[in-house]
Amino acid sequence: MLKHSPTPSDTTRIAAVNDRTQYDSISILLHWLTVILVLAQFALAHTWGFAPKPTRHLMIVSHMSFGILLSAVLITRIGWRLTPGHQSRASASGWAETAAKGVHYLLYALLVGEAVLGFVLRCSGDESMSFFGLLIPAPFAPTDKATHHAIGEAHDFIGWAIIVIAAGHAAAALFHHFVLRDDVLRRMLPGEPGDA
Repeated sequence: MLKHSPTPSDTTRIAAVNDRTQYDSISILLHWLTVILVLAQFALAHTWGFAPKPTRHLMIVSHMSFGILLSAVLITRIGWRLTPGHQSRASASGWAETAAKGVHYLLYALLVGEAVLGFVLRCSGDESMSFFGLLIPAPFAPTDKATHHAIGEAHDFIGWAIIVIAAGHAAAALFHHFVLRDDVLRRMLPGEPGDA
């Protein structure tokens, strides 16, 4: 009987299980929570203008609530990633590893900046934040209209930047999965790398 010799793909899968290239379940959960909340935030912000007033108000309040929730997820995610034992080895080396790390760090920076700007935007307009009905008063005095407008523009610009870069990040993961047929996408899916 002929024995099956391992292919490069088999070797990659075996190595991925044994050398910590798979993300842990908490990292995977926090990643997909971030994805869902970012998409919900973007969709709410770009559709409430078409909704009637009562619905629009509910969408704006939901946007604030999800924004606070996203901030909590980001803080948890960064803290979890910095805790020893929760890092995974890079799936590539050289320029590909540098590019992947650069995109990850850029997305983290943009998400944190967007969260801060969202909070400052609301407060600069002399409006309370709302977290699922719980009002959080502004901790500082409102700014002038020009500054408030500039903060809003920056918040919108960074929101678009996050969506564009995240879409490129997702496209790269799909390219790895369907064209290169490696385990890059499987690293962030539940289960073992070879299961998907």
